[in-house]
This record gives sequence, C-alpha cells and structure tokens, in this order.
Amino acid sequence: MNLASLDLNLLVALDALLLEGNVGRAAMRIGLSQPAASHALRRLREVLHDPLLVRVGARMELTPRAQALRTPLAQALDQVRGLFTTEDFDAANSERRFRLMMPDIAVELLLPALIETTSKLAPRVRLDITPWRGPAIMTAEFARTIDLVICIGDAFKGFHRQRLYTDSDALAVRSGHPLNTRLKRLDGFLAARHVAVVGRGQREDLIDEWLRDNGVERSIALVVPSYLEALHIAARSDLVAFVPRRLIAALATRLSLVTVTPPLDPGFDEQFMFYPTRAQVDPGSIWLRKLVGDIGRAMESGKRKAS
Repeated sequence: MNLASLDLNLLVALDALLLEGNVGRAAMRIGLSQPAASHALRRLREVLHDPLLVRVGARMELTPRAQALRTPLAQALDQVRGLFTTEDFDAANSERRFRLMMPDIAVELLLPALIETTSKLAPRVRLDITPWRGPAIMTAEFARTIDLVICIGDAFKGFHRQRLYTDSDALAVRSGHPLNTRLKRLDGFLAARHVAVVGRGQREDLIDEWLRDNGVERSIALVVPSYLEALHIAARSDLVAFVPRRLIAALATRLSLVTVTPPLDPGFDEQFMFYPTRAQVDPGSIWLRKLVGDIGRAMESGKRKAS
C-alpha cells in the first residue's frame, strides 16, 4: 500500500468505529457528521477489502478482521500521538478533551468546583463525563478512552490510584420526618422504611452487606440506582436514605433534608482518583490530576479552594 495516497484521518475514523461498533456513535466521538462517518467507513472497506461492520439482526457487529485490528491500531495511534506531545501543557490555549468516569456523588461534589476552575484556567478545554458503570466495564479497549476515573474500590489494571477524600455515612430524612431523632436509636432505625442504592454491577446496597455482618436487617421499601435519586425520594417521602454524609450536606438546603447520625457507625469511606499508567508523565493528565486533587484536599480540610 502506498501510504502517500492514504488519508491518515481514516485511521482515526477506523479507531472510533472499532470502539463504538456503530456509525452514529463513532461520528459523535470524533466530531464528524454521520454522512461523513459513513463515507469514511466506505473508504475503509475499500482500502482493507473487508466490510468491518456487518448487520446482525437489529445491531451491527465487527467482522473478525475488524476485531483483530483493534489492539494494533490503538497502539499505533498512541505512538503517533506521542510524536506530537509537547513537554508542557498550555492550559489557557489547549482545546483538549478529557474523558472522566465518575458516579453521581462525584458529579455532585467535585464537578462544580472543577468546572469553575477549568473555565478560568482553560476555557477551551472540554470535559466529557461518563457515568460510573462498575469495574466490569474496564476492558483494555474502554480503559484507554478514559483520562480519569473517580470511585471507591481497588485499583484497575493499567491505572494508578490516589486517594481524594474520606467520607462517612449518615441517614437523610425530610424535614419534619415523624421518626427523626428516634432514628439515632436502633429501634427507631429498624422501625423506619428505607430506600436502598444498588448501582450498576452491584447485587445489593453496600451498607446492607455491612449491616448484615453486624446482625442488623433494615426494612427496604424501594431500591434505586443512585444516591441522588435516593435523596430526592427521601426529601419527598418518609423513606430513609443511608448515604454519604457529604452528599447530604451538599443537598440539605436545596431539598430540605436533615442529617441524622445512625445508631451503627460503618466508619469511613474513601473516594479515589484513578489515572492511566500510560498517562503518568503526560503534562495534560498531570494538570488535570492536580486540579482534581486540589479539590479533594480542599474537601478534606473543610474549605472550598479558591482558584
């Protein structure tokens, strides 16, 4: 093949198509229109003599040739990007896109301060937030699309871990809840009806596993997938939410919530920041990690960082 006759932008399009397995989503990933992405797919089929994406029922699937291309293409593009990586990150003029994966609690507690800081220091930088989907999502292909992960738990393969802040759990109830102060006692806690939070990839609320180990079984009336939903339900009903204390404080005024110390203390939770090993010395990643780390340290000290 004559490389001089090949539009190397096709490799970027191919990478997106192999990652997404869908022309529309691939177009969104690299900022193309869907017709342009379809045209790129046609050109790639001609160059590679392979259909790459084929329809199977209602969905599209990668051909064996396309599957085989995923890893070597990713490695090749990483090497090409490395050729053009500068020694410094010019935040004020950068148009870089950072993709962060985080749960709703991190979005609520960290993102406002991060947006405020990046808006001042790096007005052209774009942050793409994807929801936390559990550790099973962290395949090698998916992991290389992520610049930062914020969650609790152990390290992922290919990522370094850094503690951001600690938290503790408390009970959230609406203002005027009939049990309110009784919830501080075990009998009141057991008399209440609770909303549990079971995120993607979990079998039950983590607090219920801890309670069971301590010989306590609470009465669950509702299960929701996120802490934010649990707090909104608690604010508009008599259900009790057992959630991170910092999140209750952040939403207490807005939702008219009251924080109640539970009769059993599950101890401290730790929230971590994970970043790819491949980006350990990348100036842009270092810049982003410093911003997020500063926000976490400000939370630990109980002060809002003034950038």
